[in-house]
Amino acid sequence: MKPILTLTAILGLAFAGLSQAEEPMVIKFSHVAAVDTPKGQAAEYFKQQVEKRTKGRVKVEIFANSTLYKDKEELEALQLGSVQMLAPVAGKFGPAGVKEFEVFDLPYIFPDEAALHRVTRGPIGAGLLKKLEARGMVGLSYWDAGFRVLSSNKPIRTPDEAKGQKIRINSSKVNQAIMKSIGAMPQTMAFSEVYQALQTGVVDGADGNLPNLYTQKQYEVQKHITLTRHTYSGYVVVINKAFWEKLPADLKTEISAAMQDATAYNDKVAEEDDAKAMAAIKASGKSVISTPNSEEKSRWVKAMSPVQDELAPRIGKELIDAIRKETGIAK
Repeated sequence: MKPILTLTAILGLAFAGLSQAEEPMVIKFSHVAAVDTPKGQAAEYFKQQVEKRTKGRVKVEIFANSTLYKDKEELEALQLGSVQMLAPVAGKFGPAGVKEFEVFDLPYIFPDEAALHRVTRGPIGAGLLKKLEARGMVGLSYWDAGFRVLSSNKPIRTPDEAKGQKIRINSSKVNQAIMKSIGAMPQTMAFSEVYQALQTGVVDGADGNLPNLYTQKQYEVQKHITLTRHTYSGYVVVINKAFWEKLPADLKTEISAAMQDATAYNDKVAEEDDAKAMAAIKASGKSVISTPNSEEKSRWVKAMSPVQDELAPRIGKELIDAIRKETGIAK
């Protein structure tokens, strides 16, 4: 009996080791947006592509709508390895020590999507992603989310009408400066808290994109939305550096390919959802959407654009000048 027991034990250990080896590698992907936003849909698409391409060797678990971590918590969680992937707004990397990413928050530095893509899809964008590695992150891609607009319970067709209003922003120093440039009072708070703050009057308005205004139902507690399109609203998809470096080369290749597909999917959905959100908000009758005419638009640009030079010492004058040259707005 003794040799049989020994053989059984050996076989048991062998099968246990085999079973353990076959366990899929898990990527926890946390984000603060709703599932039906472009980011939420792109995250799900990425999951499908990764699991398909790796034949189940990698499993992606999506935690949407701040169910795992809120705005202020998620970057620290990524750096600690508590979560493997995030897709924060670009400006959030400023407080995390990579101030160059706040360039994406600068007002009117990107005149349109084509100019933006020349930066994010070119050497400037790649160089910025590389800077994240010193902070324990690897930048995988940029995901579009349209341009930011202003909402409020008072009409805000011109910068003067924003004076004195408490406007919710994310933690970006640039967005603080933007609000101050038009006389508004910036109020930093987590994305998940915005609806209640608007509903109860803790803040008067918010700075954000149309899909988020719609999916988070913020338009239900805001009477006016002005399409200022003053700054880029987009995300940077990052993965924990230590986790990434431990991955086999073939899995890195498949995950990178899946991310490329998910990026194309996200950008397509973002463009479509911007139009859908606008139509849905208009149809609700709860919020009036205003498009500034050329004279009004020039007033917004004139009021906010000085923030570019004001923040140059923090972000980097050379970077700002390079982007101005690439986007065609160089002075």
